[in-house]
Amino acid sequence: MTELVGARVPRKEGMDKVRGVAQYVDDLPREGILHGATVRSPRPRGRIADIRFEGDTPWDEVVVVTARDIGDMGGLNVVTLMVDDQPYLADGFVNHAEEPVLLLAHADKYVLEQARKDVVIEIDEAPAVFTIQESLAGETVIWGDDNLQKEYLIDKGDVDSVWAGAHTIVEGEYETGAQEQLYIEPQGMIGSWDDATGATLEGSLQCPYYVQKAIKRLFDLPADKVRVIQAVTGGGFGGKEEYPSMIAGHALLLARKAGRSVKIVYDRAEDMVATTKRHPSVTRHRTALDADGALLAMEVDFVIDAGAYVTLTPVVLSRGLIHASGPYKCDHIRIRGRSTATNLPPHGAFRGFGAPQSIFALERHIDKCAAAAGLAPDEFRRRNLLSRGDTTATGQVIDEEIDLPALLSFALDKAGWAEKKARFQVSNAEPGQTVKRGMGLVTFYHGSGFTGSGEVHLASVVHARGHADGRVEILAASTEIGQGSHTIFAQIAAQALSLPYDHVVIAQPDTAAVPDSGPTVASRTTMVVGKLVERAALQVRDKLLGSGHLEAGYDADAFAQACAAYIAQHGDLLVKVTYSPPPGIQWDDTTYQGSAYAAYGWAVYVAEVSVDTVTCEARVEDFVALQDIGKVIHPVLAAGQVEGGVAQAIGLGLYEEVKWRDGKMWNNQMTNYIMPTASDLPEIRVFFKEVPFEYGPSGAKGVGELPMDGPAPAVINAVCDALGIELDRCPAVPERIFEAMGGAA
Repeated sequence: MTELVGARVPRKEGMDKVRGVAQYVDDLPREGILHGATVRSPRPRGRIADIRFEGDTPWDEVVVVTARDIGDMGGLNVVTLMVDDQPYLADGFVNHAEEPVLLLAHADKYVLEQARKDVVIEIDEAPAVFTIQESLAGETVIWGDDNLQKEYLIDKGDVDSVWAGAHTIVEGEYETGAQEQLYIEPQGMIGSWDDATGATLEGSLQCPYYVQKAIKRLFDLPADKVRVIQAVTGGGFGGKEEYPSMIAGHALLLARKAGRSVKIVYDRAEDMVATTKRHPSVTRHRTALDADGALLAMEVDFVIDAGAYVTLTPVVLSRGLIHASGPYKCDHIRIRGRSTATNLPPHGAFRGFGAPQSIFALERHIDKCAAAAGLAPDEFRRRNLLSRGDTTATGQVIDEEIDLPALLSFALDKAGWAEKKARFQVSNAEPGQTVKRGMGLVTFYHGSGFTGSGEVHLASVVHARGHADGRVEILAASTEIGQGSHTIFAQIAAQALSLPYDHVVIAQPDTAAVPDSGPTVASRTTMVVGKLVERAALQVRDKLLGSGHLEAGYDADAFAQACAAYIAQHGDLLVKVTYSPPPGIQWDDTTYQGSAYAAYGWAVYVAEVSVDTVTCEARVEDFVALQDIGKVIHPVLAAGQVEGGVAQAIGLGLYEEVKWRDGKMWNNQMTNYIMPTASDLPEIRVFFKEVPFEYGPSGAKGVGELPMDGPAPAVINAVCDALGIELDRCPAVPERIFEAMGGAA
């Protein structure tokens, strides 16, 4: 049989999308449906003094839901996630601009929009906090005793004993701003209520069981009375991990009060102004080096801005913390991680999950360390890279087969590093040369799967069912959001079963039909859930072989006959598998010591940039992305994941700046929130080094988040190389480059 793993098979959902027949949430027909809208706070913090319904709106036709209605329905006004702090609707007090205060529904969306404008909310304002620095200063306390929501500490060795004997000490402070996920399809949900059967929700989402859990508590319902169905979803990038629980609750509150189904679909402006974004960060590094440029000690203070509510901040902070010291060997490491509250809309999940922020700071700092040691950036990294048998900051022994110096050499060669560095040094010095060129380099890693004991706690489950016609159906809650998960699962299962690719079908995630295989996040879908898919497929085969209905060396026809015979004799041909960790994985949640991840993706990225010294605009001219993600299941999809992640991260590095005004995003349209287009991006040259991981399906690891982590520092390192300046904040928009060049002076 032709090998399917590693093949360029057609996407499972590709034809429907190409033909335009795929139905997204706003395409779904519903007879007699109402449209829903959210009325939001006009101010960032304060007491709700009055709500008035004015204008020419026919208010007797409009369904209105307030926080009081939630209590009248016997529900709990809290979006269930990690901490019970965020309400579905503000009850007496608001903590950020655009916080939901009340809900409206009407059959005519134009009447609905007028009604939204005719609601007047008066706020008695209270002092607000908008930045990490203001929050840490504590002059205005908006959370607990000191505005700190969560704190972690990683401590390896004895950092304090190193400073006095160090040859060189390098210090730096680095900042990253908020970033919008900018998925193609905005947030959308349809809610339906039936007093007998309960709640049904269908929408654009990443994690159906997250939504089910939230709705169960909102309405005090058992699991069998909350059905969540994923519609075709136009991208997520983490932005549809936790936020769909909010919009699902809103749609269902309106539906229950109205007695009719309610659809809520945000337009782009509302989506950008109201939903979660990447956490802004401030990171301080202090590093000790010996005379040869070896890392002796690393002290890192990593702080992220949670916004007004916790959402997923603790796990974003955790992952950023663990990645803050990078793939470098060092015996003495202390990393302190803190999340602090502000009166911005809450920040949440975004591809990379805290690692892009901490890796930006680290890789900018590593370039400074190289300069302080009198070494080239590549040579400094080469001397300090982890090898097999070394330990990370958490004390995890690296037992994967890695050769990071070889990866480094390969990437530098593909990028033409040495030749270009020499050539640019000459050309940049030419009289009258206004366009300078530079090269930037990063080496980094990203853990696959949930951190530490996370996968054990999730206890993910996958089912596989054989049908009488010989098709095998994979049932999992992992969602297809454009990344190709259904295609990957079909390849893995078909390979395990020795069946043609089109003999495997993937069930659409629906909590009434599929088990909880965990959320579609954290670079876990291929490695963790894919392994469950592989095991389930093999158990279907083994059940047929063990029952005597199938013999070794079978073909597709024989397999179909065996399925039909088994089902006729025994009934359902269904197997269920549950996650079990690879051997040797130990993690202590209290000390943050042990095996943080079962496996890592390793990468070396190299950027070439040009900078116009007149306009202060930077442009990426070439980009080399080399990674080891184990076995590549689908070369086109894997390359696409890398290309897309690099594009997003170039946006983080150079273009995408959220502008806040009194706690509200004011550039909340794609005309003034600048993101890179195809014409702004270089050829992204993608390379894979395949080192199979024993406990991944066919040797695969995760890839989704890795390419988000490295490009921003690679690009800004290149800008600094071109201009001979220091730039420690991203995005490096022209105004920031102008200031770094001395323009402010």
